[in-house]
Amino acid sequence: MSELTFEQMLEESLKTIHTGEVVEGTVIDVKPEEIVLNIGYKSDGILTRNEYTNEPGVDLTTVVKVGDTMEVKVLKVNDGEGQVLLTYKRLAADRGNKRIEEAFNNKEVLKATVAQVLEGGLSVVVEEVRIFIPASLVSDTYEKDLSKYAGQEIEFVVSEYNPRRRRYIGDRKQLIVAKKAEMQRELFERIHEGDIVEGTVKNVTDFGAFVDLGGADGLLHISEMSWGRVEHPKKVFKVGDVLTVLIKEINGSKIALSLKFDDKNPWKDAAEKFAIGNEVTGTVARMTDFGAFIELEPGVDALLHVSQISKEHVEKPSDVLKTGDTVTAKIVDFNEEDKKISLSIKALLAPEPAKEEEPAEDEDAEAVSVDIDAVIAAEKESEESAE
Repeated sequence: MSELTFEQMLEESLKTIHTGEVVEGTVIDVKPEEIVLNIGYKSDGILTRNEYTNEPGVDLTTVVKVGDTMEVKVLKVNDGEGQVLLTYKRLAADRGNKRIEEAFNNKEVLKATVAQVLEGGLSVVVEEVRIFIPASLVSDTYEKDLSKYAGQEIEFVVSEYNPRRRRYIGDRKQLIVAKKAEMQRELFERIHEGDIVEGTVKNVTDFGAFVDLGGADGLLHISEMSWGRVEHPKKVFKVGDVLTVLIKEINGSKIALSLKFDDKNPWKDAAEKFAIGNEVTGTVARMTDFGAFIELEPGVDALLHVSQISKEHVEKPSDVLKTGDTVTAKIVDFNEEDKKISLSIKALLAPEPAKEEEPAEDEDAEAVSVDIDAVIAAEKESEESAE
């Protein structure tokens, strides 16, 4: 038997490789756009940036170093220059396909960073497999601008898997819906009418504010925002405000909230503060043809009837008063049950010296009392009709 030359022995000691074969190699050189691997073959393997990843512009010296080992797939045994062309991303994609298939079959929740924000949705990459999440499946509410998701790690499930067409669809919406349903169930198990809870203002409308309680929204109606008068909810609250609120009522899935806490009720000790005969100072809150309503403190309004504004005849309140004016008057009637207070400026003025005129004053006071009850009732009826 003839002796083999050194080159022949070396060649026989080296393995043979085939296109499509998966081999393991050791990095022997790295450039920004190319990796050279020793794959145990007579020629070294070349792994270009385009065959390493789908990400553009990656500097390969930042992701691998000399001495690292990695599995690659043979693209071409001889590229015409005696070099073996390799791919890493296609091997990763093959394995990724299997990974996505398993996730699809098992309804597994996947995590990935948003690689691209597209016009119609988001693109994420899982083990070199690109998955598209349509805008309609990004959230449980419509979002016109998806740019906030750029570079953000999100969770989703694979709702469609079609490797032949390379169609992989992700769904984030169903996870959000399921999570909110669970949070809502837990919330309604935990809360009761009369509880005081914390929430965040989610939306403000003309009639109130919706407060996120962590599982469900509660409505804080404008009438429940303060014991005093609220001109417009947007002048009091903004989205993101954190509130401590009272759960006033739970009706099915609807939650009514209030900020009118009993310990802050201005009528709590009103009988003492606003007893008949007391002198008080307030601000003109609003006016009608029959009188002016004076705010004594937030949540407590009193009626100053037109006949009680002056000893002189006053045609209508706006002839002598305007909204915002400060008024000092005497309390002439207090009805705690109906929360009604009547005022008089005339009662603070010097009484008539003539004794014989007292019966006429009594008649006038009685007439005023009747008038006040009548106009308050008329105003209430008018308000109810408007509602």
